Amino acid sequence: MRLSTRIGLAVGCTVPLLVLAAGWLLLHLVARDLRHSEDQQLRQRATAVAPDARSLLRASQNGHPKVADTRERRLFSAALDVGVRVVAPGGTFSGGPQPGPSVALPAGTAGPVTVGDGARSWRALARPVRGSTASGTLWIFSPDTADRARIGLVRRRVLLTALLAAPLSGLLAWGLAAGTSAPLRRLTRRTAGLDPRISSARLDHRPTGVTEVDELAVTLRTVLARYDEQAARTAEALDTARSFSSAAAHELRTPLMSMGTNLDILAGHPGLPESDRTEVLADLRHEHARLLGLLVMLRELGRGDLVETEALRTVDLAEVAEAAVAEARRRTPDAEFTLDTEPGRTVHGWEPGLRLLLDNLLGNASTHGRDPRGRARVAVGVHSAGDQVVVTVTDGGPGVPADARERIFERFRRGSDSAGSGLGLTLVAQQAALHRGSVTVTDSPGGPGARFEVRLPSVGGELPGGRNWLIGTAGTNRSQGFPKDSS
Repeated sequence: MRLSTRIGLAVGCTVPLLVLAAGWLLLHLVARDLRHSEDQQLRQRATAVAPDARSLLRASQNGHPKVADTRERRLFSAALDVGVRVVAPGGTFSGGPQPGPSVALPAGTAGPVTVGDGARSWRALARPVRGSTASGTLWIFSPDTADRARIGLVRRRVLLTALLAAPLSGLLAWGLAAGTSAPLRRLTRRTAGLDPRISSARLDHRPTGVTEVDELAVTLRTVLARYDEQAARTAEALDTARSFSSAAAHELRTPLMSMGTNLDILAGHPGLPESDRTEVLADLRHEHARLLGLLVMLRELGRGDLVETEALRTVDLAEVAEAAVAEARRRTPDAEFTLDTEPGRTVHGWEPGLRLLLDNLLGNASTHGRDPRGRARVAVGVHSAGDQVVVTVTDGGPGVPADARERIFERFRRGSDSAGSGLGLTLVAQQAALHRGSVTVTDSPGGPGARFEVRLPSVGGELPGGRNWLIGTAGTNRSQGFPKDSS
């Protein structure tokens, strides 16, 4: 059922009820006013004829019939259009419209009362009449036929108004509702053909002046925008999952084949010399550690690709650097780490990702930044530079050749003597790009070695689009911090 029809029916049923309720109240007020006016008239008539009633009782009590007749005529003339009855011990005098003698009258009343014989009713008022020689009761009667006629007329008109109000108000409400809901019907027709699954067309709504319709259109646009956003994120998540599977399958093939070969050697040569068995087991442990590290790095790349804006908050980089250096000292006790930070250097970012960035830079420096004597000395700094926070990690190793400084951030790029996964520096580049920063590598300013410098904006910002470090080469334009090719 249409909204306009519902409104029309609701109004068509409600208005007659309101008319009847108002009519009932009107009838009650009219009846009360008529009753009050009638009672006031009875009191005025009683006051006007009381002297004549007293004279009539006195003449009747003194035995003057002619005088009594005269007083009686004067009494009835003064009563005009009301009925009069004088009840005395010596007789009853009555005239005008009044109930018959069979209608019982109350013994005494403080005010007007209604009496009747079943067919007709009167308003009656009793007043005591006292004289020096006689006393009695004066009754004044007024038929309420006229009042009942007026009330009946009002009742009929109320009913007629209610009967006419039902269809008229229903039709009027239906017409107004139909006109008001026209923008809503147009909005329904425009949105009915939208299918986000097969079309990129979206709702084009112009303000109609109807607040509810405009608010609904804004809500629909918001819902469709959120659908597009979630659909894009779902597609990215699926691409990330597929890339994770592809990269894992590609990179795990060689170590798994090597482990399989070693297991075949152990199974096929139970009498293998102890030195050879120890070598095979060491090789198995090495390949196992490599597999575990590769899976951990791939997982962290996937987390970086899927991080949402809601995960970003204000992060104190000095505190993160202190925690990362403490963990590096525990993990690599033979390396020397120094920390130089300025307190209160904060960025708007993802704290786990920033910690991952520092952990990998420190791990890379402690592994590849050793001097010819095998000592690792790593200096970490956190400083501000304008509206940026600069993180530096400097080692005393052989450094990075100029022609390799772009390639070392690519996926699975490992040196000939490296036992890592080839994803540590890729994770550094990913997190720098995720925070709209940059990462560069130069020579150490104090001598041989390498210096990695990460620049991050200290103000908040949105996450970059097109994040997918598990697809493509993950090469970076580190001056801007975005993937070169994320398709």
